[in-house]
Amino acid sequence: MNVHEYQGKEILRKYGVKVPNGKVAFTVDEAVDAAKELGSSVVVVKAQIHAGGRGKAGGVKVAKNLDEVRTYASEILGKTLVTHQTGPEGKEVKRLLIEEGCDIKKEYYIGLVLDRATSRVVLMASEEGGTEIEEVAEATPEKIFKEEIDPVVGLMPYQARRVAFNINIPKELVNQAVKFMMSLYTAYIEKDCSIAEINPLVVTGDGQVIALDAKLNFDSNALYRQKDIVEYRDLEEEDPKEIEASKYDLSYISLDGNIGCMVNGAGLAMATMDIVKHYGGDPANFLDVGGGATAEKVTEAFKIILSDPNVKGIFVNIFGGIMKCDVIATGVVEAAKQVGLEVPLVVRLEGTNVELGKQILNESGLNIIAAESMADGAEKIVSLVK
Repeated sequence: MNVHEYQGKEILRKYGVKVPNGKVAFTVDEAVDAAKELGSSVVVVKAQIHAGGRGKAGGVKVAKNLDEVRTYASEILGKTLVTHQTGPEGKEVKRLLIEEGCDIKKEYYIGLVLDRATSRVVLMASEEGGTEIEEVAEATPEKIFKEEIDPVVGLMPYQARRVAFNINIPKELVNQAVKFMMSLYTAYIEKDCSIAEINPLVVTGDGQVIALDAKLNFDSNALYRQKDIVEYRDLEEEDPKEIEASKYDLSYISLDGNIGCMVNGAGLAMATMDIVKHYGGDPANFLDVGGGATAEKVTEAFKIILSDPNVKGIFVNIFGGIMKCDVIATGVVEAAKQVGLEVPLVVRLEGTNVELGKQILNESGLNIIAAESMADGAEKIVSLVK
């Protein structure tokens, strides 16, 4: 789960991480009022969307008076920002962060991420702040420093100090930077983050170490114990189909193809998408109904797939272990009748109660094409869609 920059900063402030003063605004008048309250000579008007690269897309403006705040807020609110992370369709800006300006002396990068190869959190840092870390990794990898963190003892002060020296934090500010990193790590662990990225971390003219930006992502599997984080969820930033899927505990991700896929098990779902691509098709989604799906769950999954106007055909690929083929078949038939299926449907069933499942499909009176294998099913749906 993602949160907006201003929300991330609210969370970090509670852990003692220094961030600039700022206020969220949903209208132009609110933006001007917020700037008045802040009372700083320079105010930054920032678009709030769940994507990076906002500055390059015109979503971050520096205003030197209230008239400029009004002008920039009018320009950015309601604008569709297209960045390298939004895709070509972009995201509409519906809220702004109005923040006091900063006397920036130098920019740095600090990030915490889980390294899945070692199953440990890694602290990454670079003196090339303000630039995407991927660009730094490609152009000057020697400028990225990493500290692997032992989960038993957590981030140690000597590790944070080593990072501060490596990225050339001014000597008189090293202790402040160490405290900053330790607080960031505490927030990362206690709030079940998957990413905590500060880009840029800045040193100011008056000797402060401040998070000028904050990107926090949270582990969705841990949200049951992070009720305060769930309250930050902005449903307008998420795909409506993915929101609907989450209500039924379905793992669904929208893609840009035209063949809807319904599969049980994440591994089989990945393999299904691969084989559809192999035969020249394009998956419209990743959808794992899970091992213990009910007929109702399958029906809802089917409806979600068909709510995508790009879907021109559906491939149901089920290997019944815990999941019984007759339950899937019942759900497929029920959903097809409810939504009035008008696109080709290919079903491959294998495993527990497979014969019963096939019987249910055959006796449904619906135009369902049976497949003998995964490859056969993929080939059939691709040719039908084409």
